[in-house]
Amino acid sequence: MKFFINDPHHVVNEGIEGLLTNPELTRLDTFPEIKVVLRTKTDKSQVSVISGGGSGHEPAHAGFVGQGMLTAAVCGEIFASPSVEAVLSAILATTGDNGCVLIIKNYTGDRLNFGLAAEQARAMGYKVETVIVGDDIALGKDVQRRGLAGTLFVHKTAGALAASGASLEKVAAMARKVAGQTYSIGLSLEEGQKFRAPEASRLKPSEAELGLGIHGEPGVETISMDKADALMKKAVDRLTMYLPDNKKKYALLLNNLGSVTPVEMNVLRYAFRRSALARQVKYIVGPAPLMTSLNMNGFSLSLLELDNDITEALLHKASPASWCMEEFGEITSIPGPELPDIIPFTASTDEKNARIIRVIAEELIASEKELNALDEKVGDGDAGSTFATGARKILELEDRLPLADTEALFTSLGRILARETGGSSGVLLSIMFTGAGNAYREELHPGKALLRGLQRMKALGGAEEGQRTMIDALQPAFNVLSENGSLERAAQKAREGADKTREIVDTDFGRSSYLSEKSLKGIPDPGAEAVARVLEKLAEIKA
Repeated sequence: MKFFINDPHHVVNEGIEGLLTNPELTRLDTFPEIKVVLRTKTDKSQVSVISGGGSGHEPAHAGFVGQGMLTAAVCGEIFASPSVEAVLSAILATTGDNGCVLIIKNYTGDRLNFGLAAEQARAMGYKVETVIVGDDIALGKDVQRRGLAGTLFVHKTAGALAASGASLEKVAAMARKVAGQTYSIGLSLEEGQKFRAPEASRLKPSEAELGLGIHGEPGVETISMDKADALMKKAVDRLTMYLPDNKKKYALLLNNLGSVTPVEMNVLRYAFRRSALARQVKYIVGPAPLMTSLNMNGFSLSLLELDNDITEALLHKASPASWCMEEFGEITSIPGPELPDIIPFTASTDEKNARIIRVIAEELIASEKELNALDEKVGDGDAGSTFATGARKILELEDRLPLADTEALFTSLGRILARETGGSSGVLLSIMFTGAGNAYREELHPGKALLRGLQRMKALGGAEEGQRTMIDALQPAFNVLSENGSLERAAQKAREGADKTREIVDTDFGRSSYLSEKSLKGIPDPGAEAVARVLEKLAEIKA
C-alpha cells in the first residue's frame, strides 16, 4: 500500500503542522514532544473543554478545536495515548478560574494518562472534571465499553455550553448526560493499514467485521460480505438492540472510518434512510470522515438520544469546519421538465435492420468486460460499460424503432445514445448517427450517410484517423461501405485500423493524449476495438 508521507516516524508531527496553517489554531511551543493543538484566542473566562488521544483518527481530535467545540486537543502518536505531561500542559495552558472538563474515550491508556494529569492539576489548584465516554455497544451492556465516534457529540454539546458561559458543573453534567445517551457500532470490510509494509488482512474477501474498535482491534463478530443494504441492516439491527425504546428521537453521526469513497458513504446513508430506525432520526452529522481509523474501509453509526437541552447544544454554532449537522429529512423530488419524445417517429418493421441492430447490441453487451479491461489500461475503465449501456437501451426500445425508415432510424439511434449513454463515446456516436440521418435525405445510401455522419463527428470532436480513437476503425470501414464494398471487406479494414492503434503512442486527442508511450504501447484503443468486433460479428452472421 502506498502513502503520502515523508517519514513514518514524523507523520503525526507533520500532519499537525499542516493543520496549523488554519490561523484559528496554534500549538504549544513545547511541540513536538508535547503535541497540544489549541485555539489561537483562548477565553479563560469560559470552562475549558479538552479531549484527545492517539493520532490516526483525524479529523478527531485536533480538527474539532474551535469556538463552540474543543478548547484544546492533546495528540499522541498513532493509536497511542498522549503523555501525562502533554495533558497537563493543555490544562494549564487553557484553564482559568472556572475550570476545565476532560473528555476521555474509554481506553486504558487514555483513562490513566488523562486521569493522572487531572489529579496533578487539581493538586495545583485547578478545578478539573473528567467525563469517560463509552458509546460502543458491540461488547454488550455489562462490560467496559470503548469510546468511538459518538464522543464527538460530547465535544459538541459540552463545547456549546462552555461557549455560552455555563458553569463547570453544568458543562460536565451535559457531557455526562450525552455520553450516557450515545450508542455506536462499527462495521468494516478491511482493517486500516499503518504507515509501514502492508500486513496480511485477517479478513477473507468474503468476510466483513461487525463491532470493531478504532485501533485495529478485531471485530466482535466476523460476518459475510454482502450488499450495502444488508450490511447496514446488520449494523442497525445490532444498534437497535441497545436503544432505550423505540419512541425516542435521535441525532445520527454517520462516520467514514477512513477509505470509503464519498459515493459509497451516500449509498450507506440511503441504506440507513430505508431502515425503520431512520424514522426516529431528526438530525444527521455526515456522512464524513469524523473519527477515522487511518484508512480503514468501514463506517460507524452513532445515535444520540435527544431532549430539548441536547438539541439546543447541538444546534449551537461551532467554528470547526469538520463539524456539520443538518436535518435528516425524507427523500423528495419535484416535477422535471417534459423532454421531447426520445423517438418521435412511428414504429415500423424491417427484419434485416432489426437483425443488424440486435447483432450489434448483443456483441457490445457480450464484450463489456473485455472492453472495460482494455480501457483500464489506457483510460478510466468504463468504455465497455458505456457501449453496453447504449446497446441495452436500444434493445429495450427496439419495438418503438422506425426500422423501415433509414433516415428516421439513424436519427432515433442518435437520440437514444445522446440521452441514455454517458461519456464522450456516447455523445460522439450520437453526433455521428444524427448526422447520418440528416445526410440520408440527400444520399439515400446508408454507407454514404454514415460516412458523412462520421465527418460531422470528426468536425465537432476534433480527432482524425491516426490519432488512436474509434475513428481509426470507423473511417476505413465506412469508406468501403460508401463505395458499395462488402461487409466482409469493411470488417477487415476496421480490424486493420483497430490493430494499428496498438502502435499509435503520440496523439493530441482523446484520453490517450494524457498517457505515456509506455502506457499505450501494444494496447488497442477500446473504441476502435469495439467497432472492429461489431463489424466482424455482422460479417460473420451475414456469411
